Amino acid sequence: MAKALVLGGSRGIGRAIADALCDIGMDVTATSSAELDTGNIDGVAEFSKKAGSVDVLVLNTGGPPPKRFEETDRDDWEKYHRQLFLGFVTMLQNIRVNDGGYIFLISSGVVKEPVSNLVISCAYRAAFSEVFKIQSKEYARRQTSCINIAPGLISTDRTRELLGNATEHGKSLPMGRLGRPEELGRFVSAIIQNNIKYLSGVTINFDGANSGFVF
Repeated sequence: MAKALVLGGSRGIGRAIADALCDIGMDVTATSSAELDTGNIDGVAEFSKKAGSVDVLVLNTGGPPPKRFEETDRDDWEKYHRQLFLGFVTMLQNIRVNDGGYIFLISSGVVKEPVSNLVISCAYRAAFSEVFKIQSKEYARRQTSCINIAPGLISTDRTRELLGNATEHGKSLPMGRLGRPEELGRFVSAIIQNNIKYLSGVTINFDGANSGFVF
């Protein structure tokens, strides 16, 4: 049975992905932030080495609270450098993804369209997206696909924390609603189930036509 590891898999988008992978018969390990804090670099390295090999790896974690640049301090930058960047780097360096597998990065639409009050998230998610793109070429030699999914406004606790009345805000979006976590989960599982391999090294917007950019 193919094995999957989903970080941040206890709720929201991560949980939806984990559930969708279970639905297609995968052996899924879904970690919560309490079980695996990506900001704890030594813990990530130890966990990765003990995890053995996986066929699907989903890199997913929560983000910082909203802050503008002038409101941030050194502690903010150091904390989220570890959580959003160095933790994922450490995971990729220490875990074995089997040949022919998949690595999904759940980043954010801010990697393409920065938002001023999410400056820390913008900076570190974009930075790791660059690393992920570079490494996709290395993984391609082993027929392992790397797909960066950049969600827009999805109906999660995180979105509700950022927006307050998220449902009401959703009415102003092009589709008149927020995205549903299970839509993203089914998207991931469909790629795997249909053995779509040539879609690699890409960043896919998942935002219901809400973004204002073309590329």
